[in-house]
Amino acid sequence: MQGPRSKPGVKMSGGELARLIEHTLLRPEATRQDIEILCREALEFQFVNVCINPTWVTLAAHLLNGSGVGVCAVVGFPLGATTPDVKASEARRAIADGAREIDMVINIGALKSGDRDIVLRDIEGVTASCREGRAISKVIIEAALLTDEEKVAACTLAKAAGADFVKTSTGFGPGGATVADVRLMRRAVGPAMGIKAAGGIRDLAALEAMVAAGATRIGTSAGVRIVRETITAETAKRAE
Repeated sequence: MQGPRSKPGVKMSGGELARLIEHTLLRPEATRQDIEILCREALEFQFVNVCINPTWVTLAAHLLNGSGVGVCAVVGFPLGATTPDVKASEARRAIADGAREIDMVINIGALKSGDRDIVLRDIEGVTASCREGRAISKVIIEAALLTDEEKVAACTLAKAAGADFVKTSTGFGPGGATVADVRLMRRAVGPAMGIKAAGGIRDLAALEAMVAAGATRIGTSAGVRIVRETITAETAKRAE
């Protein structure tokens, strides 16, 4: 479930990097043409998937059918404040439309209120929908809004609910992924669970730092730039 993972200090090729990257476009003003371009880029660079809003899943699934590039849809996005049944239904619909991965946002307010049973049920509804639809489940904890204790609690609840990944951020909160948060999340979930770092990862150095800290997926809108940076470095090295 985790995908490729690099050892700290080991440089990855452009192709290896691409299979870590979820090519992301979640802006509310994104158009059909923007999604078509996103999918063409994902095909060209062979990213692991595109990460998009549910309204575009059918289109993306059609464009990427049979390519090896998947479709990831967000659920309860970006606030996480909808009810568990709505999130579970949203996940089922996205899977029916062609999504093979689901990134859900937890009920942040419930977590900060100490209502952990609510948070657990919230996550379980989506993970159950994912298991039924044979889709991968990821749980966005929106780390920038949480204390370290709350981050650990969120990760522990996601693991208890059977999620495949925990994810740092929506990209719409007050902050994105940090190396410290990824390290904390890795300690909380152990070695086997996936961790997706997302939000503010715009260059190769930032990506490599997240992977070294324990991330096994990277969500970014700068995937093309990052892979091209890697390919340019590879070409220069071969020319030496």
